[in-house]
Amino acid sequence: MSGKVSYLAGQAAEDAVARVYDRSGRSIAARRWRGISGEIDLIAREGAEVIFIEVKKSVTHAGAAVRLSRRQMDRIWGAASEFLAGEPAGQLTASRFDVALVDGHGRVEIIENAFAA
Repeated sequence: MSGKVSYLAGQAAEDAVARVYDRSGRSIAARRWRGISGEIDLIAREGAEVIFIEVKKSVTHAGAAVRLSRRQMDRIWGAASEFLAGEPAGQLTASRFDVALVDGHGRVEIIENAFAA
């Protein structure tokens, strides 16, 4: 049963993050997009820019933040490259990687362009 609970909690966290992006005028283009390299939780668009969003949930935002590993970032990077290959401008498409942290109370904190650091 804990696997299903974790799945539903992750889905609820992704839904909360999607609402934040929608409210700010950035439409969600895909949820749980899967490529050969892996899965991207959410993909949003802001004008011509594509935003790849990794959602992390934990009791605290800090706890959620430490759950993102280098290996996961590499996987997301590879999947994003696959997604961009289907865009009109291909790899030249303006894009960024955000990390959305969701705490135990459902509060969302978004770190924009998180992979740039």
